[in-house]
Amino acid sequence: MPLIQRMAIIGVGLIGGSLARVLSDKGEVGEVVGIGRGEANLQQAVELGVIDRYSRDPLVGVEGADLVFLATPVCSIVETVARIAPALAPGCVITDGGSVKGEIVSACEKLLPPGTFFVGGHPIAGTENSGVAASFAALYEGKRCILTPTDRTDGDALRKVARMWEIAGSEVVFMDVDKHDRVVAAISHLPHMVAYSLVNAVGGYDRFPENILKYSAGGFRDFTRIASSDPVMWRDIALMNKEAILEMMDFFSGHFATLRNLVAAGDAKALEDFFARSKQSRDAIL
Repeated sequence: MPLIQRMAIIGVGLIGGSLARVLSDKGEVGEVVGIGRGEANLQQAVELGVIDRYSRDPLVGVEGADLVFLATPVCSIVETVARIAPALAPGCVITDGGSVKGEIVSACEKLLPPGTFFVGGHPIAGTENSGVAASFAALYEGKRCILTPTDRTDGDALRKVARMWEIAGSEVVFMDVDKHDRVVAAISHLPHMVAYSLVNAVGGYDRFPENILKYSAGGFRDFTRIASSDPVMWRDIALMNKEAILEMMDFFSGHFATLRNLVAAGDAKALEDFFARSKQSRDAIL
């Protein structure tokens, strides 16, 4: 018997589509129902075999589901849970893939009717591409998925969601919601803020009467790849994790100012030490 009898995915794109693919490939989901606003994307999901059927009405789409996965922009997750709550079957587990947890978990736990359960989740995986056509079954292989249980989290629901991500190939980590939001602000949100800023800065450099981005080579393109990510998604993340992102941006600014001072002073030894410490830390995570 599969782990999930009927899974409803709200937001059938890279994240939701990839989860559906791997669970279907491994025989761990009986039926996948896609839910979204764009009918062309949903039809494509059926044609690609990612979902079995779809509904553009969330209340209809979640009927009879024993697990609902929310893969929508973070700013819409709470609103979506409030909307579908009356239609959830007893025992249904709702979980999400949002990269901000504090506001979402607190609000969603209060919205669900008795006998249904919310588990906050965040698979740390993705690419700069979006849409169901970009999904693939190996997206979560060898990645981490953070789950953020609280005192209100049901034990069986938590185990079911954890097992789902293990089947998808992820290492499951349990973390306090506040720690999660600050950790991802450092390892994910700040790099995106830097990448977006760097592309805008170089693209706006006006010393020469041409856009010098056309001269960018491998290093610049590799470093700024994530600036091709969905602007709406990152707008929402910046709004919802504002405090933690600002803290990391200020912390980063201090290190960047230190480096600027070393360059201005022409301090060769200190520059080499600064770069060596960074290289050592970077090499250690590979």
